[in-house]
Amino acid sequence: MSLLAVDIRNTHTFLGLLDGEDVTGHWRLATDERRTADEWSLLLRGLLADRVDDVEGVAVCSTVPAVLHEWREMLERHLAHVPAIVVEPGVRTGIAVLTDNPREVGADRIVNALAAAALHGGPAIVVDFGTATTFDVVNARGQYVGGAIVPGVEISLDALGRRGAQLRKVELARPRSVIAKNTVEALQSGMLFGVAAQVEGLVARMIEELDVPAEDVAVISTGHLAPLLLDDCGCFTVHSPWLTLHGLRLVFERNS
Repeated sequence: MSLLAVDIRNTHTFLGLLDGEDVTGHWRLATDERRTADEWSLLLRGLLADRVDDVEGVAVCSTVPAVLHEWREMLERHLAHVPAIVVEPGVRTGIAVLTDNPREVGADRIVNALAAAALHGGPAIVVDFGTATTFDVVNARGQYVGGAIVPGVEISLDALGRRGAQLRKVELARPRSVIAKNTVEALQSGMLFGVAAQVEGLVARMIEELDVPAEDVAVISTGHLAPLLLDDCGCFTVHSPWLTLHGLRLVFERNS
């Protein structure tokens, strides 16, 4: 069975085609709230080409209500014959959410925690580098216990470019050294090495709060910006670029 997994985020939408546990195709698109259901259908058929008829299931999670609305309409009008699951309150995920208000936890974060618990066991910490950088924690019993959210690398860099009179937007790339010799590399150093230090510090504090040996914790990196930080974050034990897609697969399997 081919499953289309769709992860709709604030800036980008990620689509993956899965055959069992294998990701056989993947795409990253701009999330545009103006895009209609018909436009999503045309775009989807263009990307999948001759594989569109192989799709036997769709699993969707979204942090953008307006885009999710269009996806619901698209699924009803253009893929009505395909079973579809939208991750939302009331859908079985198989992971307990031990927060003050489980309904306010983003669907993508729950899906990440589910995949971490199922694929790597607990305790685990997922660091997802996207529009925001999110930290999600699974305890030794495989339960989601909370996390943290900080501004993402790209939006932090954009904010500096907009608010700093003598600063400008620069390419998000690794500079030659931490001690920069020019303004462009100074911005790059602050962003990349600063975020790396932030991640290492937060992960260390979370492990201390879990009160378990550090070597027992799977620290998983994911998100399209993760490759920028992997060489400079010494805390990661696993890099899982398709973690959210696998989480969506698990939710679909448990609800199909």
